[in-house]
Amino acid sequence: MFKFLLIAAFAATVPAANWMIGNVGQCIPNVPCLIPVGFGLMAPSGVLMVGAALALRDAVHSILGAKFALIAIALGVILSAAVAPASLVIASAAAFLMSELSDFAVYAPLRQKSVPAAIIASGLVGSVVDSAAFLLIAFGSLDFIAGQVVGKMEMTLVCAVAALMLRRTFSAPQKQVRSAEK
Repeated sequence: MFKFLLIAAFAATVPAANWMIGNVGQCIPNVPCLIPVGFGLMAPSGVLMVGAALALRDAVHSILGAKFALIAIALGVILSAAVAPASLVIASAAAFLMSELSDFAVYAPLRQKSVPAAIIASGLVGSVVDSAAFLLIAFGSLDFIAGQVVGKMEMTLVCAVAALMLRRTFSAPQKQVRSAEK
């Protein structure tokens, strides 16, 4: 059940991000709805959900393996294309696919050394690729790229800290059992 919920959470982030872009934050006609992400920067409001998507894809990869991560990416692209407003369908699906595959390519070799470092490095690569592709395809401009990358990295850092805490929480009881057995 947990595995299904993990894939569902990952797949739901992209349609949620697309919905947020048109409904959450400062909404001005012909521009995506914007939210402040810090450092005086604004970004399209779906930015935090995309940052979560990058980290959740890493979790699917770690827990279920590369095959399920690739299936989850495909599911996310299909859901994105099915629910996004017409103007965002191609941009969202293309950016999501490119960023998730870039994230996957960086995360896979690094996760054996350090999961939090892999989450951060792959999140940075995925954030830049997603931001550039989405903004160029959807709006023909890179005006909000700095805010996009900052917002996604904020969420990626939150997820990396959560992954580190979960790893320590779940590995601590195993270490205690092993030392009690000796």
